[in-house]
Amino acid sequence: AATVGALVALSIIALVLSLVKIEDVTLPPTVKYGMVFDAGSSHTSLFVYEWDSDKENDTGVVSQTLSCDVQGQGISSYANNPTKAGDSLRECLDKALKAVPAAKQRDIPAYLGATAGMRLLREQNSSAADQVLAEVAKTMQEYPVAFKGARILTGEEEGAYGWITINYLLDSFTKYSPKARTWVRPEAANIFGALDLGGASTQISFMPESSVVNWNEASKFMLYGYDYNIYTHSYLCYGQNEMLKRLAKELIVVRGELGGTRVDHPCYPKDYNETVSLSSFRTSPCTNRSDARLTLSDRNVTLEGRGNASGCLAAIKKLFNFSACGQSQDCTFDGVYQPPVSGHFIAFAGFYYTFHFLNLTSQQSLNDVNSTVETFCKKNWTELVENFPQQKQYLHTYCSMATYILTLLLDGYKFNELTWSNIRFSRQAANTDIGWTLGFMLNFTNMIPAEALEQVKGHQHSLWAGAVSFIVLAMVAGLLAAFLQCFWKTK
Repeated sequence: AATVGALVALSIIALVLSLVKIEDVTLPPTVKYGMVFDAGSSHTSLFVYEWDSDKENDTGVVSQTLSCDVQGQGISSYANNPTKAGDSLRECLDKALKAVPAAKQRDIPAYLGATAGMRLLREQNSSAADQVLAEVAKTMQEYPVAFKGARILTGEEEGAYGWITINYLLDSFTKYSPKARTWVRPEAANIFGALDLGGASTQISFMPESSVVNWNEASKFMLYGYDYNIYTHSYLCYGQNEMLKRLAKELIVVRGELGGTRVDHPCYPKDYNETVSLSSFRTSPCTNRSDARLTLSDRNVTLEGRGNASGCLAAIKKLFNFSACGQSQDCTFDGVYQPPVSGHFIAFAGFYYTFHFLNLTSQQSLNDVNSTVETFCKKNWTELVENFPQQKQYLHTYCSMATYILTLLLDGYKFNELTWSNIRFSRQAANTDIGWTLGFMLNFTNMIPAEALEQVKGHQHSLWAGAVSFIVLAMVAGLLAAFLQCFWKTK
């Protein structure tokens, strides 16, 4: 009877275990963080990102945790006092550390990327640029983070990383599938081009329909298991701040007014005056390189607004060298190669802010857009200040900027009536600011080895509890049978 009882117990145990479903239990992935400073020409911003260690096809699924605007101007403005460049970052660094668990802080890869402002400073004074970067690095190394370096990005890197940011946020690379319960590549991925307008440079990046002929203007990435070859080019000195300086200088020089004190400015509103020193043009390679006469005087010149839309357009077109392309169709201006634009584009940063202020969109016809810009350019300064008091600091520049943007997009990049509606002017996508830093972080996470997931064999909790109960009952039954057998033998 004891033997029979034991066999019965073992049979029950085997039967129950065979019914229990065995599952792979994956432990939660480790959350990682990354920190990127965007040191632009006019200001610096800090972004903190996070992603899970189990990457999708070797690229982290990244989200923005925090953003912080550094007080003051861009780090290139501290060329004469580099220590202040490093000190300016401290407030945002302190905020970033509060947003990251203490146990994770020393593992945070921290990086600073400087863009066109520092590229210009390097051209003008390379030793000053090196000192600024050294002070920035010194400050960041004082914090409990894994400092990875502070360097000046090339214009092409800036453009390409902006392109990555846009397409990531718009789910062009990968998209979560509720049905598959995982991230998948969209079957008909719509890859967007990127148009970026900063203070000192502007970038265009997109996937051309045909292969890129000039590989000096190409970038290659592998993201989420797929290769992407894009065309990208950065135009230094064509950012909005440097363009405005170049325009003012050309108006003074071209009109032969170096000997006078007053010059008409067709893009500025009527009744608006601005006094500039000729020596101010020597602070940037964008305005100092083309006319030696500017070095002979530190006199002041007053620019007097005329509100002349057609005169403004003519003056701005002179900032471009369209004749350098000859009859080539694969050329923009200044002799720069570019394949024909194709697909849809997101225009952000300066493109967005100017068009947003003027309530312009690419869904309007070009005639309507031009008409709106022309009407705005004719408004006088008093009227503008009364209608837009909060924008007074930049109000006098919007006519220049709108005219410049239309010239760049239409005459430069060669968008036309058919392709104009393919441009979307936007500041954000998926509630995240568009810029190069997220794209950089995505590419950076591709270089971080994925942690191997720790897997264990497990059971569903309810089935496991039932199995244990049956095992206990079976063992009790077996022991009871053995006891009864012994009892009856004694009897």
